[in-house]
Amino acid sequence: MSANQLPAFADKQPRNPISRRQVESIISRSVAAFGIVFGAQTLPAILDQIDQANPVWAAAALTAIGGSLLIAVIASILQRWVRPAHGLVAIVYLMALISWPFAVTNPQLVSGANHWLYYLLTVATATAAISFSTRLATAYLFVVPTLYALIRLTEPGGAVPVSQAVLDAVYAIILGGAVMIIVTMLRQASSAVDAAQATALSRYGNAVRQHATDVERVQVDAIVHDSVLTTLLSAGRAHSPEAQRLSAEMARRAIGHLSDAATGAPADGSTVRASVVAKRIADAVGPLPGHVAVSVRDLGTALVPVAAAEALYSAAVQAAVNSSQHAGTAVRRWVNVQGVENGLHIVVGDDGVGFDLHSVPNERLGVRVSIIERLANVGGRADVATAPGAGTVVSIRWPCPEAVSVARTSEATPGVTGRVAVDEEAQS
Repeated sequence: MSANQLPAFADKQPRNPISRRQVESIISRSVAAFGIVFGAQTLPAILDQIDQANPVWAAAALTAIGGSLLIAVIASILQRWVRPAHGLVAIVYLMALISWPFAVTNPQLVSGANHWLYYLLTVATATAAISFSTRLATAYLFVVPTLYALIRLTEPGGAVPVSQAVLDAVYAIILGGAVMIIVTMLRQASSAVDAAQATALSRYGNAVRQHATDVERVQVDAIVHDSVLTTLLSAGRAHSPEAQRLSAEMARRAIGHLSDAATGAPADGSTVRASVVAKRIADAVGPLPGHVAVSVRDLGTALVPVAAAEALYSAAVQAAVNSSQHAGTAVRRWVNVQGVENGLHIVVGDDGVGFDLHSVPNERLGVRVSIIERLANVGGRADVATAPGAGTVVSIRWPCPEAVSVARTSEATPGVTGRVAVDEEAQS
């Protein structure tokens, strides 16, 4: 297969690949809906047993369990605080189960039928499987049904035969265990898919970058041979003013060709995952002097063109290096990588010494070329917000409809955490 065929693989990337995040969303919403259905089915048992316990306890237990189930449903729909919400259901149920025998007002009125809490036992074990670690969820799976069986053997629990209590507990364990096994298997399978896809994309990205490097090397070699060497030979033989002017013009054109080669990239349509770009940035800024707070969120499965990915990575790392070198010591530094619609938004900032961007000489190229123009060349945008004594924030966004190619300042986005900024000297 030739190098020119490599980019064809980019079109084969799935638009909506199975991921751990999608599986977690489906599982949590299913368990939450499952809890609401089972909760509705307990109403006849609740009405039948309403006179067996203290009304205050019954009202508190029903409100707490119903409220926690509703919170779990809302969290599952919004996909925010899903595990804590499901954990709340499991904990509230356990507290209601433990307090149940103490709330019975007259044990003589307790029937041999299962208590209404039994119909929510599987819901509790399912929410525990969502919220807790595998070991803790397994312990919950066995402990809570066993506790229910022990309570059923007591007089406030109905004093049922041992065989009935054991059968009820075993049935609950089997049903809850089936749910937990399904949840665990789906999580492991989706994690394996994510890992395999990340590995494949990483290898493909490396191959694409190598391909782009080879193409660029050929281009630069051609420029050096056809333009630079010719210019040097012409300059060496320029003895008259006219020949010297011609050599100077050839030199300007050669510099322009080299600049185009340095800022351009093969437009072959190849892409890499946004998560790969974020990981490269995190790995690069980690070893820098001083602590750097790195935040990555909402990347999803977005794909970024290789040229844009390289520009985003290089600009972000350049900004971080500049801050490390020039912002001062004992300052707070941060990098925030966030997924936006069809792209990325990276903020690199510090609360260090800052500088006057407009006083930077034109011959200093760090901010203008390494950050701002590099993003503009791939359809992105980099804004620098800085002032002496006020720190520096570099906001990098791709794509941007109106990419800028000259240095400009902008207000830092309120509430966005990011990481470090620009330099005064790395602009050389």
